[in-house]
Amino acid sequence: MTQRSESQHPGRSAAAKPVAVRFLKLKLVAMLLLCGLPVYGVVTYWTRGGSWLPAAIYGLMSVVAFGFYGWDKKQAQRGGQRTPEKLLHVSELLGGWPGALLAQQVFRHKTRKFSYQLVFWLIVLLHELFWVDRLLFGGRLISRHLY
Repeated sequence: MTQRSESQHPGRSAAAKPVAVRFLKLKLVAMLLLCGLPVYGVVTYWTRGGSWLPAAIYGLMSVVAFGFYGWDKKQAQRGGQRTPEKLLHVSELLGGWPGALLAQQVFRHKTRKFSYQLVFWLIVLLHELFWVDRLLFGGRLISRHLY
């Protein structure tokens, strides 16, 4: 079987071809593990008489972050005005990191810039530590350092 050249498919660039996500199963397992703690925390909080608001915030902000990433990728391809990285990070910090993580893989966007990834993973770690504190220590570790 031979590869077809650009002349055989005019107007179709190599970038337009759908690309399979590398290590898809591993990435799905990592996503489930990372989201497991916040989901468990939100459900535990809710079933103990707490508000459903944290679940709504995570869901809404994940949709918002996913949308920001999609828009930014489209603008990057078109040479248009980009979404500021600070805005992407704020949406992640406010609970949208699961949507951002998914968007990074779906759009293949913001995955190679080390400085961006460093801040992103620190935000994820912050959320994970928050739920570890809430679930294992009743929130005593974080609240003791805030007051």
